[in-house]
Amino acid sequence: MQAGVQTIALQGIDLQVIRQGTGLPLLLLHGGDGPQGHLPFLQRLTEQFDVIAPTHPGFASSPIPEHFDALEDLVYLYLDLLDALDVRNVVLMGFAMGGWVAAELAVRNTTRLAQLILVDAVGIKPGDRDTRDIADIFGVPAPAVAKLLFHDPSKAPDLAAMTDAQVTVLAADRIAHAMYTWDPYMHNPKLRYLLHRITVPTLLIWGASDGVVPVTYAEAYRAMIPGAQLVIIPEAGHLPHVEQPELILQHVLSFIAR
Repeated sequence: MQAGVQTIALQGIDLQVIRQGTGLPLLLLHGGDGPQGHLPFLQRLTEQFDVIAPTHPGFASSPIPEHFDALEDLVYLYLDLLDALDVRNVVLMGFAMGGWVAAELAVRNTTRLAQLILVDAVGIKPGDRDTRDIADIFGVPAPAVAKLLFHDPSKAPDLAAMTDAQVTVLAADRIAHAMYTWDPYMHNPKLRYLLHRITVPTLLIWGASDGVVPVTYAEAYRAMIPGAQLVIIPEAGHLPHVEQPELILQHVLSFIAR
């Protein structure tokens, strides 16, 4: 097992959680690209924070609980996790799908939260029924997905260079990602009417070249959360923590210090 990883039993679920670092607690919720334990960005966070980074059930070869069938199941799982760890003044940070989970958690209960950071989050539908607000990453070939996700598509994982075991994990991650976000696709129609309930300082961080949810989507999200700030990251797409980790870290540290 990876260093710093522990198993926490919650409601019959053995949740894998990375717990590393010291300082303010920071609950990090990964997106559809999977757990971030191997990325330099997470390691840099552990130099400043007590990082708590769970793996969503179904990702990284973990089982999907039989009763899980929607993103809401993750929301209540992480509310239970915060209670189980009994942490307070938590910085809640979510990426893409994990940003959606973070927003849903914050509209339900901010008792244990100090600040909220959403990075290229999905979860809302700003436009009308006929407007495609969120690109379909499940219905296009891998090269097209790379262009949606990355400012520089050459930074996308090379499927041809992966081992069979790595491809198997990737396929399972995509299945879990789709299960949590498919119906309705990547959003909760009611969330836009609940975001006013978020009462903690909120920062949105967005890749300027995000092809999944563009900057106009970020601006709509920001307008729905009272007092929220928006920072645009140049030369980054939907995964700015991969393409511009140091720049994101600077904005995170500045926001939390304020």
